[in-house]
Amino acid sequence: MTNDGGRANEPTSYGLRPPQPGPQQLPVPEQPAVPQQYEPTQEVGGGNAKPESGAGRVLGGRYRLVDRLGHGGMGTVWRAHDEVVDRDVAVKEPRVPDHLGERERNTVHLRMQREARAAARIDHPSVVTMHDVVVEDDKPWIVMELVRGHSMADRLQEGTLDVREAARIGLAVLGALSAAHEAGVLHRDVKPANVLLGRGDRVVLTDFGIAQVEGEQGLTETGGFVGSPEYIAPERVLGQRPGPESDLWSLGVVLYAAVEGVSPYRRSNTPATLQAVLSAEPQMPARGSGAFGTLVMQLLRKDPAARPGPAEIRQTLESVAHPAPASLAATRLLADAGAGAAEGLRAWVPPVLARSRRARYGLGGGALAVAAAVVLAVVQPFSGEGLPSGWQVRPENEVLNADVAVPGDYRRVQDDKIEAIWYYDPSGVFEIDFWRTDTATEKDAVGASAGAWEAHYNAGGDQKTEMRNARVTTKKTTFQGKDAAELVTDFVPYSTSSSVVDPYRTKYYELLVPGQGSTYWRMRVRMPAEGQAAKDGAKLFAQVRDGLKIRGL
Repeated sequence: MTNDGGRANEPTSYGLRPPQPGPQQLPVPEQPAVPQQYEPTQEVGGGNAKPESGAGRVLGGRYRLVDRLGHGGMGTVWRAHDEVVDRDVAVKEPRVPDHLGERERNTVHLRMQREARAAARIDHPSVVTMHDVVVEDDKPWIVMELVRGHSMADRLQEGTLDVREAARIGLAVLGALSAAHEAGVLHRDVKPANVLLGRGDRVVLTDFGIAQVEGEQGLTETGGFVGSPEYIAPERVLGQRPGPESDLWSLGVVLYAAVEGVSPYRRSNTPATLQAVLSAEPQMPARGSGAFGTLVMQLLRKDPAARPGPAEIRQTLESVAHPAPASLAATRLLADAGAGAAEGLRAWVPPVLARSRRARYGLGGGALAVAAAVVLAVVQPFSGEGLPSGWQVRPENEVLNADVAVPGDYRRVQDDKIEAIWYYDPSGVFEIDFWRTDTATEKDAVGASAGAWEAHYNAGGDQKTEMRNARVTTKKTTFQGKDAAELVTDFVPYSTSSSVVDPYRTKYYELLVPGQGSTYWRMRVRMPAEGQAAKDGAKLFAQVRDGLKIRGL
């Protein structure tokens, strides 16, 4: 009895033979999705171009290799054609570096066989379908479904995802993981490169190459480490036995990357990345606030037992991906508030801008945003912690060693060179800034005293080109039981021409908090100096100050 290339203990279907063996002309289909770790290869052109090495080879008497889709350190993915049932498939060929010994080579082959077995025992539309395993040249070739589309990692190269799209993808990946866990399989390498986005909104979780299958012996060498560091749960980094919660952690990092564009634990090298996984507390994603952001932060809890379960995750993602329509009453209330905001728009515009039609229309969007905030404040009054509705408490432990409270729709920007974070109002009216400064290491630091900053502003501010005609008032205060200071600085931006008779003025509200030794904290809110915006800016400063919690002060 022959199995035409497959060993007796391998899943094969070689009993069927192609009706007309031999090469045939095939149309070139849409580019299939290839996990990011496989580098795409050039497709062979027409004319006198020679076929690439291996193209045209037939595996198991039925799978004819057409062209390479990509390759990585341990494998090559081919597009092939199954001549028995006349369909395109993907074939994964093990590719082991020549310098590896026989033992490492066998480990790679066993890992690929395990990949096929792990995926084959999972019945879910979001898990890539395994068709066959062919053993030729003493190595296993995995035959699987060809998913046309691209990976989530490729999609993120074009920009971040909308929160609803991220939730939709998350639901599919959660379904695949739940089915895998029920089958006794841990994926252990959930990351955007292994999430394929196919036709018809299909989402497929692939690459079970390092999966852990219940009841099977591990293949990882003692002291070895497999997986992508920035997506690996902390318990795995510590060498503890992983469970389904470890895959859910990785799902949380994937959801974070979907809306922010990058894992919150990515660092310049692997040791730093692993240390961040163990100790860093990322801030809530700015582009995915609300229920989505809260869920992501819960999934990233260091304690596996504290992470939400599949049912809770699914319920939250469903509510984000398919939100309930707003009630008619709320819609009318928002419309009425918007009309009122349009009538009172002039109160929001400083006098110098009130003369400009372009400025008034430019701030119209901000006024409507404020109207929406007013409606939300009426429908959902302040929370028990005293924060306005729609605000977030964001842990900024790595940069500030503090928690900050800011409106949820403000855009976050971080400085990579100094310990500073800025939050920008979508309407462009306000700006919230935070610094943690060590005068012992930052030679240009102004200092922690109100007098030093008053002199700094009177001299023109940063580089003496920040402001003109500054008027500074200071007062002593306390913050978290410590002596502190507040400053209010009214000034003309330096870029404003000195010939302007009635220049537009800006105002800073600031809090200075000296810490232990040479460290101090500084929080600032920037706003227009006149009009209703100045009053609202002062209120904003008070709310941000009350929500700031400095650790270890």
